[in-house]
Amino acid sequence: MDGVDANKSVAGLSVMLQSGALDPVDLVKASLEKIAGYQDQAIFTELLDERALSDATLSSQRLRSGRSLGLLDGIPVAWKDLFDTKGAVTTAGSAVLADAAPAAADAAVAAALAGAGMVSIGRTNLSEFAFSGLGINPHYGTAHNPASLDVPRIPGGSSAGSGVAVAAGLVPVAIGTDTGGSIRIPAAFNGIVGYKATRGRYSMRGVFPLAKSLDSLGPLCRTVQDAIWIDAAMRGRIAPDIARTDLSGLTLVIPETIVFDDAEPGVVAAFEAAVSRLERAGARLRRRTFPIFAEIFEIGARHGALVTAEAFALHKGRLEGPEAERMDQRVVARTRLGEKITLADYIAIIDARQRLIAAFADSLEPDELLIHPTVPHVAPPIAPLLADDDLFFKINGRTLRNTSIGNFLDGCGVSIPCGTGEAGMPVGFLLSGQKNQDEALLSVARSAEAVIRGDA
Repeated sequence: MDGVDANKSVAGLSVMLQSGALDPVDLVKASLEKIAGYQDQAIFTELLDERALSDATLSSQRLRSGRSLGLLDGIPVAWKDLFDTKGAVTTAGSAVLADAAPAAADAAVAAALAGAGMVSIGRTNLSEFAFSGLGINPHYGTAHNPASLDVPRIPGGSSAGSGVAVAAGLVPVAIGTDTGGSIRIPAAFNGIVGYKATRGRYSMRGVFPLAKSLDSLGPLCRTVQDAIWIDAAMRGRIAPDIARTDLSGLTLVIPETIVFDDAEPGVVAAFEAAVSRLERAGARLRRRTFPIFAEIFEIGARHGALVTAEAFALHKGRLEGPEAERMDQRVVARTRLGEKITLADYIAIIDARQRLIAAFADSLEPDELLIHPTVPHVAPPIAPLLADDDLFFKINGRTLRNTSIGNFLDGCGVSIPCGTGEAGMPVGFLLSGQKNQDEALLSVARSAEAVIRGDA
């Protein structure tokens, strides 16, 4: 299978598949062989070999007979192990669900991508129950960041395996979930693109939750163009409908509150270099404070975190029974903090959230988008985090900080690689929009991507 390589963009592979230069079966076989031979075996929790080869064979027959289902027909896709895939157990990265009944049907978005001809190739590892931004998993192993050339570094979470699978060239796209940054963080740490859609843009049927008020979905892939194609298919669209944007005259806002606190110099330098490139391309940049951002964290300190309250409600029965002993004790400790959040606290959080979402919308012009570093540091080494619980929780909080703002404000965001920082590790550039501003966000991201990356 010389010349068959999953380490290409979705768009690049699509050209080859649609033209007949590449057969879907050969592509899937090559991807499965590369996964099996890859030194890091903690990326996937399960491979769907039989299903993948069967679906690829059907795709091959369609393409040869001129009955393509569209641009994505024959493209392999991996699923974070929170999405139901028919006949497989959804473990949510936890040992306590390993013996659960297999899913009776695909999750709605998995069915939508299958309807577009995509080939489900496997299920990817994650932080247990998706409750960490680091990607460390004591049950199924911790996938190593493939960008690291010195020591094993974290993949970012919770969509850890999804980010590594794409970055390592094992699949062209993987689907993740994002409750506080779980798509954008692994995208930033691994040097790929991650799109977190507005909550509710896609059906959540068949997706294991963490906090339903915050949970959202999206793809991790190689380019914004790929994300646009996948977004359309996840919504059941035949083709994408995102228009191009002229960067000249576009206004981008850089927040000066919270997001640069304790940021590594290399991260700031890479981000500011991308800002300079955008200015030279004609974009207007303005910097301003956002007291709303500080208030989000003040509310969390006073009443507790929304994600913790809802995660505790979801897992209360497990925490009270013997299953708690089989869970990651760091996940247990963090989830049990939700027990201290009263009903009055929860209502106060919800009320404050709605007020801040409205205030945030009023603070921006309708066409303005925010930009800042996705994470204030590059992916740190794994070993110190395993050895020190206090360090683990400190770094986890800092890792989730910037991205969680967007979840609390119910917005959307795209992380795009913009350079490297310490130890040559990737830095992410986060472009964020308000609730349901996804089309504008994707349009700007598509037009600005080459400039942000430094390719233009």
